Amino acid sequence: MGTHVTTRPSEVHRYTEALLAHLAANGSVPPSEADFPDEPGDWLPPALQALLAILRGDDPLEPLSRAAGRDQQNTALFLCLALAVAGHGARVHASWLGTAFGDLALDRPVTHGQRALWLAAARGAYGPAGKIFVLRKLDVLAIHEHADPGQWIQALAPGEPTVVVPTSLADFPELAEIPELARPAQAGTKLARLLARCVEITSVRDDVTVPLTNGTASPATTWAEDEPLSVLRALVGLSGPAGPMGSLIGHLLDDLRPGSDPMLAAIALHVAAPILKQVTEELAADTVLTPPESVVVPMLGHQIRLRPEGPDPDSIDAAEHEITQDGTARHATPPWPAYLLIVAGLACLLGIIATIWLALPALALGTAGGWLLWQRHKAVESDSRYVATQVGELKELADGAVWALHAYAREADSRAKQAAEDAAEVTRLLRRGPRAA
Repeated sequence: MGTHVTTRPSEVHRYTEALLAHLAANGSVPPSEADFPDEPGDWLPPALQALLAILRGDDPLEPLSRAAGRDQQNTALFLCLALAVAGHGARVHASWLGTAFGDLALDRPVTHGQRALWLAAARGAYGPAGKIFVLRKLDVLAIHEHADPGQWIQALAPGEPTVVVPTSLADFPELAEIPELARPAQAGTKLARLLARCVEITSVRDDVTVPLTNGTASPATTWAEDEPLSVLRALVGLSGPAGPMGSLIGHLLDDLRPGSDPMLAAIALHVAAPILKQVTEELAADTVLTPPESVVVPMLGHQIRLRPEGPDPDSIDAAEHEITQDGTARHATPPWPAYLLIVAGLACLLGIIATIWLALPALALGTAGGWLLWQRHKAVESDSRYVATQVGELKELADGAVWALHAYAREADSRAKQAAEDAAEVTRLLRRGPRAA
């Protein structure tokens, strides 16, 4: 499409630049008349004459025919963009849009001219007919049949929490990480986020649009490359080479992302509607919980199997055995040091017969051995209490987790109901589509 840079005679160049600046500033015809020769084979001079005739309300047929005979597509693109920038897009003939826009294809990049027309039509520059024109150009490609649903959903609602902990599992967040239990909550949350984005896009009022005209009279070179005026300047040779062209699906995905132009987002949402409808139905189905027969949850470092009727006795017994083993492991061997001290004390006591000086060592050794045995007894009692506490806490946690699972199952009904309502609302918003008026 004609967005390439060409070399113009200085008179045409100067007049065109002044004309575009004037049109972008206030949409009116400049007071001075065009005074430059009509170069043979150049489409721009007669196209300029046709534009001026249209803006004045005169018959543009003769210069329009000459310009179209030299380059029909560039002439149509020039008139469509110039009239849109000037705020007179309603004067664009429907056939000009078709000629200027050309055909879109999934395997070809979108030209800058196509993107500029797309943007102008989305913002209402050509009225309802312009939006319908772009929608039909996109519909005919059946883009949803060639697209990856994951890309579109990620564009609509980028990012997602890795774990969604519902209220019922707030005290046992580890349960929310179990795939069978995580899927319904994650699906419900994702569906709610998609609905919120759809509401955001479809709630934009049609009369709240980003203006097409350069009302601040700022230099056109500061405009984004896909703005109509910027593309128009490149078309007539008033700016440097255009930047790289994007793919069709790439533009649509960009338009869906938060922060994009709301009018472009509405058109992109219309294109993504079949994909989004299918995904929301799948997400709603995923929120319907099929309770697993049992789940295995780590508790206090032990794997406990939970069933609807309660903790699995075998897993509790195994955990209790491990706790007991760990709690009493350090006392598995006899207290040999204490025994040795007591034996040594007894030996010294027997030696008193030979000399009285052995009485004090016998007393000291016996006392030390007894103290060690008492310390051993206190440690065994402490370990027994620890084991009992751990076992009791484990059983309490397991029982609480079972009750939490029952609460989660009850909560699942309301979650599935809400998801069904969200999916139905998404479908309603998609069916309404972008308003043309």
